[in-house]
Amino acid sequence: MISQKQLFFQHVAQTSKFPLAIEMEKADGCYMYDTSGMKYLDFISGISVSSLGHGHPDIVKAVKEQADKYMHLLVYGEFVQSPQVELANLLTSNLPSSLDNVYFVNSGAEAIDGAMKLAKTYTGRTELISFKKAYHGSTQGPLSLMGDETLKLPSRPLLPGVKHLEFNNPDNIAQIGNHTAAVFVEPVQGEAGTVPANMEWLKQLRKRCTETRTLLVFDEIQTGMGRTGSLFCFEQYGVIPDILCLAKAFGGGMPLGAFISNKEIMEKFSANPALGHITTFGGHPVCCAAGLAALKVLLEKPYIFQVKKKEVLMRDKLQHHNIKEVRGKGLILAIQFENMEFNFKIIEKCIKKGLMTDWFLFNDSALRIAPPLTITEAELEWACDTIIASINEV
Repeated sequence: MISQKQLFFQHVAQTSKFPLAIEMEKADGCYMYDTSGMKYLDFISGISVSSLGHGHPDIVKAVKEQADKYMHLLVYGEFVQSPQVELANLLTSNLPSSLDNVYFVNSGAEAIDGAMKLAKTYTGRTELISFKKAYHGSTQGPLSLMGDETLKLPSRPLLPGVKHLEFNNPDNIAQIGNHTAAVFVEPVQGEAGTVPANMEWLKQLRKRCTETRTLLVFDEIQTGMGRTGSLFCFEQYGVIPDILCLAKAFGGGMPLGAFISNKEIMEKFSANPALGHITTFGGHPVCCAAGLAALKVLLEKPYIFQVKKKEVLMRDKLQHHNIKEVRGKGLILAIQFENMEFNFKIIEKCIKKGLMTDWFLFNDSALRIAPPLTITEAELEWACDTIIASINEV
């Protein structure tokens, strides 16, 4: 009889020639279990998605209750659906007053794509700016913003009018001008290997965008929902974006994204033409119910406030002469090694020992750390000890 793994390789489109291909059976809390009974501590949260772990009871309950009421009803924006309204209300009540209008989508790439379109529509300008080593998604629009040529080259030609500047370099901020519709930036560059934005540079970026009436767009798809030690990373910089993009942990494990702005800007999609931006499944009621439950947990429980303490614990534990740097903010960190070969050996050792980790798209010599915010200090200590033991073995 043909196995699940054989069917996986035969019928499920592959993203690489060498997937992990671990056959998972269940997941609970901070752990995943394969069909052989092997237990893995999830140290990357499905790439910053499962921030409250797997199968959080509040989220599961919300999903089941909403599925019993109704699922898809009609294309987004036509009906008043309680999960959407409640989530938008709670979300905006925890944002600055200038971010009071939410457009729900299915993913981070869609959030970025919607923000690109909104910026052009609102400003009447065509130039978009992002930064080298930025990752904003893999569909054609976000791919145009991507700051690395390797993944872009086979898909060219992409969108015209996109310029890439150096991240954290104040010398090129002057290139933002009256012809620029929007600047897209991650407060922590995720796929570059968790590189935080410099405080003064980000403030200069905000100042220049204000001067030129350019929209500043924050991609908080990885950094949002408490991962850096505040609900949103921009709160730590004292810089408020004109558009905020969310996804990943925003859905509590379900596919959900959003781009958020003020009502004046967002209304550009409702007239001239009407239906200026539409989506069939965006804001799916079951996904919004999950997102609402997740947000309530984050606001009511102490997980966000524990992030910085957990970061300090890991930095103290991750001391080794082969570790060049531990970089990042909160619970989105990278362990920088000398080269890709060494890093891949460490990752392989960790996975065999039951610690699920990964590398970065634009930094293959760094090991990814992004565990659920619910992880205990004892679990963090075990994970760090496992990494150090793997380094010693290699």
